[in-house]
Amino acid sequence: MQAETNIPDYLTDDFSLYLENMTSLADPENPDLLSNYVATLFEQLKQMPLLFTGMVDQLAMAISTKIRIDSKGLEKISFTPEPSWDDVKPFVGVHTDARTCITEIMTHAEQDLKIAVLLIHFYNRYDATPLRTQVDEDDQVTDDEYNDYDENY
Repeated sequence: MQAETNIPDYLTDDFSLYLENMTSLADPENPDLLSNYVATLFEQLKQMPLLFTGMVDQLAMAISTKIRIDSKGLEKISFTPEPSWDDVKPFVGVHTDARTCITEIMTHAEQDLKIAVLLIHFYNRYDATPLRTQVDEDDQVTDDEYNDYDENY
């Protein structure tokens, strides 16, 4: 089981969108759905590198298979306050066929690229196992409550 991961406040909205997109496209009945969607997004991004400016969840999806993140190294930096791109960049490797596109994004939309990388990092470390909740004794339903109906109504 992964360690508990706290998503920084500045990422929560975008992370929620990214998580929802990744989860909804991870269909066990259609295992290629997510990979096909991500490949299509990247092809669009290659044609227009600034296509997803302002839509970092989509940018993260598009580059998720084209970058490699050294998460162990990245975890050593502080995420509070928000790190700069220069702090994050040493922990990111880019696939050869994506270098031109990523360089263009880095030049014109560095903040979006940094947030997209952080979304991928936190998603890869995210443990979606629901936390156990303590049951309040007052909220527990007993068998007697289910049997408290008049059978002859």
